[in-house]
Amino acid sequence: MENTISLEIIEVVEKAAIASARWMGKGEKNIADQVAVEAMRERLNQIHMRGRIVIGEGERDEAPMLYIGEEVGICTRPDAKDYCNPEELVEIDIAVDPCEGTNLVAYGQPGSMAVLAISEKGGLFAAPDFYMRKLAAPAVARNHVDIRKTPTENLKILAECMDRSVEELVVVVMDRPRHKELIQEIRQAGARVRLISDGDVSAALCCAFSGTNIHCLMGIGAAPEGVISAAAMRCLGGHFQGQLVYDPEVVQTGLIGESKEGNIARLKEMGIEDPDRVYNADELASGETVLFAACGITPGVLMQGVRYFHGGARTQSLVISSQSKTARFVDTIHMFEEPKYLQLH
Repeated sequence: MENTISLEIIEVVEKAAIASARWMGKGEKNIADQVAVEAMRERLNQIHMRGRIVIGEGERDEAPMLYIGEEVGICTRPDAKDYCNPEELVEIDIAVDPCEGTNLVAYGQPGSMAVLAISEKGGLFAAPDFYMRKLAAPAVARNHVDIRKTPTENLKILAECMDRSVEELVVVVMDRPRHKELIQEIRQAGARVRLISDGDVSAALCCAFSGTNIHCLMGIGAAPEGVISAAAMRCLGGHFQGQLVYDPEVVQTGLIGESKEGNIARLKEMGIEDPDRVYNADELASGETVLFAACGITPGVLMQGVRYFHGGARTQSLVISSQSKTARFVDTIHMFEEPKYLQLH
């Protein structure tokens, strides 16, 4: 699978990022998201595969977004028999977030990117549109920190694993009212807190790379993005755990149903018998082969944003593979027309 579509999925996230970046700073987050979706869908449908969206914008018919259950790829066309040999058919599951951090794009803030993860059919956890308690940390702390421990305990363990003091650690937390007590505990433990408004996939990724000055991600964010983060951390060998949050009073948003009891019933209908189960990266992204790709829309810690020049644009992407055990940073110049010059930096 990797040899077949790894280069093409880079182009998928590049196309989405380029389309979205044209709306950077214009205050139109919905349009920035919509154009990214359209660009991503168009490129996905040019790949020789049968793909199914398992993480997207919700399960609905004729949705403008890439919706859960949507089939993409050349081999989903009505005339697929003319193009696709059933014996050589690549069937994959796809998790997408065409514009991760729509507010970041709309207001010209750093850290937005186009992301997707893929695996063979059944290789990605079909997370409900709930929230998820998350814990991400570097590979050296894998299976040492645990989401069931207190933040204070985990910070002490992380400091020991990284051979540094707790005071030298930086923890990323989303700036939400529900995290007030979490932030207080992290600070009381001695660590430093970096608050973000959106984009916890990027924050989880940064935990796996030295030099980012981000050592841990804690807190509650969207469950679908948790699966995408887990796919990346599975490939990188980093630590990631997620636990579904089904109590509306905990997330304080009013976006996940009216009652805890109703949400538990919904999870059971989806085959999730233990709503309190803690999942690790290998369970959320369990496929034999997992690929993750991201392209910066606005500048971030790991990747530059889209930079336009006369006649083209320059992008920086990241593609990570569990099969080849590689993390490739890809710098690409896109020539839309005859350029007057190519941007070097």
